[in-house]
Amino acid sequence: MRDFRGITLSALLACAAVPAALAHPLDGLTAEEYQEVNRILRDEKIVNGDTLFPLIELKEPAKADVLAWKEGDALDRKATVQFTSPEGFKEAIVNITEGKVESTAAIKGQPMVLFTEFMNALEGALGHPEMIAGLAKRGLKPEEAFCLPLTAGNFLTEEYENSRLMKVPCYRVPEGSNFYAKPIEGLFAVYDIGKKSVIRVIDTGVIDLPKDNWGYTQDEVAARTSLRPKMNKVALTQEGGPNYKLNGSHLEWDIWRLNLRVDKRPGLVVSNVDVNDGGTWRSVIYQAHLSEVFVPYMDPTEGWYWRTYMDSGEYGFGLFLSPLTAGIDCPANATFLPATIADDKGNPLVIPNAICIFERGTGDPAWRHFEVFAQTPEKPVPAEGRPATELVVRTASEVGNYDYLIDYRLQQNGQINVYIGASGLDAVKGVGSTSMKDPTAKADTAYGTLIAPNLVAANHDHYFNFRIDFDVDQPVNHFSTMDIVPAKVDPKSPRKSMWTVEHSMPHSEMEARYRLSSTQPRYFHVSNPARESYLGHEPGWMIHHGNVAYGPFDFASDPPMKRNAYIEYSVWNTVYDPDQRYAGGKYAMQSDGSDTLAEWVKADRPLMGQDIVTWFSAGFHHIPRMEDWPVMSTEWKTVHIMPHNFFAHNPALSIRND
Repeated sequence: MRDFRGITLSALLACAAVPAALAHPLDGLTAEEYQEVNRILRDEKIVNGDTLFPLIELKEPAKADVLAWKEGDALDRKATVQFTSPEGFKEAIVNITEGKVESTAAIKGQPMVLFTEFMNALEGALGHPEMIAGLAKRGLKPEEAFCLPLTAGNFLTEEYENSRLMKVPCYRVPEGSNFYAKPIEGLFAVYDIGKKSVIRVIDTGVIDLPKDNWGYTQDEVAARTSLRPKMNKVALTQEGGPNYKLNGSHLEWDIWRLNLRVDKRPGLVVSNVDVNDGGTWRSVIYQAHLSEVFVPYMDPTEGWYWRTYMDSGEYGFGLFLSPLTAGIDCPANATFLPATIADDKGNPLVIPNAICIFERGTGDPAWRHFEVFAQTPEKPVPAEGRPATELVVRTASEVGNYDYLIDYRLQQNGQINVYIGASGLDAVKGVGSTSMKDPTAKADTAYGTLIAPNLVAANHDHYFNFRIDFDVDQPVNHFSTMDIVPAKVDPKSPRKSMWTVEHSMPHSEMEARYRLSSTQPRYFHVSNPARESYLGHEPGWMIHHGNVAYGPFDFASDPPMKRNAYIEYSVWNTVYDPDQRYAGGKYAMQSDGSDTLAEWVKADRPLMGQDIVTWFSAGFHHIPRMEDWPVMSTEWKTVHIMPHNFFAHNPALSIRND
């Protein structure tokens, strides 16, 4: 989470009504619709002026209705609304079209953290007498500190029952740009945001504050070290304007078309991804979006063991979308779009420049071939080839010290790359060591790296789970693996070892869980059994590879891993269920692991003849290094999706060379 230090959210992200014509039933809620939801609930006396709303989002129509929809058809617009009440959190289904509330029910779980709760925790912790005394022991006054409420996880003890907890460490108010350079180590409050009270204050002992401000603006860097000589600018330019067409949420470019929206929890949602195959639009993906982000730290000490964040489900990647800057986050010629979500009061909140769309020449060939046999001394023949251009749809969410970019990159060769970029700042703890030569260094760096004097960055992981609902030509698809296995070689053959492809089709959800390993190469294939491809193949798409990570975790006994057991495997498959959108469960805040992807598959539903949803977890282990500080270079991780016997030939063959 980030620190706002008394700034109102509406001041940070200007709220404005941005009307937009509805182009598709999966479009996000408009500003007017958020206002209408609020009015309907007030008119029916379900909410009042004191009500807060952790989440308001589109309740999607039934998939069959969406697939049957044609422009001009009328489908009811509905919203799922989570809200506070004297009896606790409740959820309502509001029919915006008919102007009525269809249902209300108590919530069995904890919704996302409200901004109001975040501010209450910040102020409540900093104003508590024991926190004030702890700061005084360190020579600080309350006004010299800012506190950072962080979700406390759930360690399945009595303390987590009937509570809504955050733990609140503090930092020295910065003199420059870096809010995280001077952690006040060994002091934090446990705060119940539901009861609005400090449960207790933990003080494990005074550790001297780091002295360096570690600013990262250009002026601050120039004061520390010489800047590099100026370079000639390298910029993307495009004569004649973009080649893509944007109509509301509908985007078309080259062989692609899709719809975009932003939801408060997952951030960017792409739907109805179709590809043009020789003049015929064919369905590839019904919907794809970030499902959950899990960031567990590997420091077992009192102030760190509980730092096991579910960034999307607890805080919201959509809520923390940050405005993108032309020339830094995106090329200057990009198209920038706002995102509209709801604030704590249920009012529309517009985040400017939350999405950017741009196309770029990659500088690489889409394909090439130099034919040596065509060459003659009189007439050299250059290589035949085509330049590669890609379309990028990008967002960036700043969840606390980390900035996460999410890209959907569409290629002219029919491939889709989902890129996740991690940047921002390492989470650091204060220590006594200023060098690895210090006698305290070994103990201080038992669970991390000394990256600056008096600062250790703890080891941790990043896991990004994506929900990908392939609809290859139709909803009912097959899922299979293509395994590289030893081939049977005739003993008389001069060759003694070769490989072949073995196709394997899991019959049920429990069979359809997989790890990726370079020692056991395997591709994941989603295909349409009802359509014969050009040469008699079953047309399909495959997850070719991605960045994955595995840890020596105890998924049965360790509470954070039980809550996020979907990271045990990189690939999962389930039968389509519109209520199963998030791998970490509908309510991630203080979840207990009973409503997760790892539990859903225990139903072991048959996959044959079903609409299948594929889940992929990209991840990486982060062993911090000095080069990460004071701000990290962007680290990109990928999910790589490509066609397999879907097209008649290389779709990039028809790219023009003029």
